[in-house]
Amino acid sequence: MSAAPIWHPSPNYGPRRDGALPDIVVIHYTAMDDAARARDWLCAPEAEVSAHHLIAEDGTHWHMVDEAMRAWHAGAGAWGAVSDVNSRSIGIELANTGAHPFPEPQMAALEALLTRILRDWAIPSERVIAHSCLAPGRKIDPGPRFDWLRLARQGLAVSVEAGWVQPDETLADTLLRRAGYTAPVDAPTRLQAFRLRHRPTGSGPLDGTDMGLITALAGRYPVDALSLTS
Repeated sequence: MSAAPIWHPSPNYGPRRDGALPDIVVIHYTAMDDAARARDWLCAPEAEVSAHHLIAEDGTHWHMVDEAMRAWHAGAGAWGAVSDVNSRSIGIELANTGAHPFPEPQMAALEALLTRILRDWAIPSERVIAHSCLAPGRKIDPGPRFDWLRLARQGLAVSVEAGWVQPDETLADTLLRRAGYTAPVDAPTRLQAFRLRHRPTGSGPLDGTDMGLITALAGRYPVDALSLTS
């Protein structure tokens, strides 16, 4: 069982805009080689950055911003119709440089945290996303070493399986937008962000494996997903 979170408040937050409530969870890595140093940076006023939670490699969990408040973790980007992702999300930082796998104590603590967040805020697993999903071409975290399938097996994230489908670049880009990849980037960058999350070994032009996965993923989202208010 994971230890209780340690309250370590950051001053870097504000109210969620327009009365928004969190309905997205964004997973990041710190890109720093020391969890305590990352914690201190997320709490430094001059950093102008924060997250609601930070989990170290050994499972130590710091709670830094009240989930009802707006932390400064997402930056520029979009997910579905949401352009102010900070106002609609809870940000979780994982201590990792991106160069190594995420250890068991850290993943166990993340699973416990996600289980509680999704229950408390009634957030569906389809809206647990990577930082790279909302900021294609700008961010890559939590990167190709993160075990999304492990979360999906517990209903804490989305994973899709599909066979080969005839590739169609125009349709693929439309379906990716429907699935949430709406940041203002070109189609190859959008495909790269999708692959980073769902097929990290993929490369080159859109192929039939990509097309099958994209089609299956889009089927998890309502046709009118982009009509949601931002």
